[in-house]
Amino acid sequence: MMAADLTHDAGRTEKGNPDASEALSDAISHLLEECRMVLPGIQALFGFQWVAFFNQRFTELTQTDQDWHLAATAIVAISAALLMTPAAYHRTLRGRAISVPFTSVSTRLILAGMFCLSLGVVIDFFVIASFVILNPMVCMALAVIIWLVLFTLWFLYPLLAKSLSSAGE
Repeated sequence: MMAADLTHDAGRTEKGNPDASEALSDAISHLLEECRMVLPGIQALFGFQWVAFFNQRFTELTQTDQDWHLAATAIVAISAALLMTPAAYHRTLRGRAISVPFTSVSTRLILAGMFCLSLGVVIDFFVIASFVILNPMVCMALAVIIWLVLFTLWFLYPLLAKSLSSAGE
């Protein structure tokens, strides 16, 4: 279940209902678990991005491609920060963060983090493709295709599934 769905479901619970706080607590637990699921992949990607800077072949890239790689690394770092923010906020407030607005803001942070991750992956793909293919238009086309696949799977498909499940209710 996606964080956005959890936020919506948690928002439907009634105040004063003992199940409401439990449903909200479950929603936040699922939301934080989603962050934990994505972070190891981002950390691995970020590590590989840093290794590339210190690789001897990095100097064989054009200055433009080196700049693109630096930009992709920065975007992935921002993605990690966005995805870690809900957990840090929750930890800092020690449970006082359990609220519908927290789930709403956290959902937006996760989606923003995933969007940044898609950009970082695609920009670095473009750099790697440029090193191999040597045709900027082909590299750009491949990068756009990869971004469209990521965007479709991470954003459009869940929205479609949500609208279909809403229509079936």
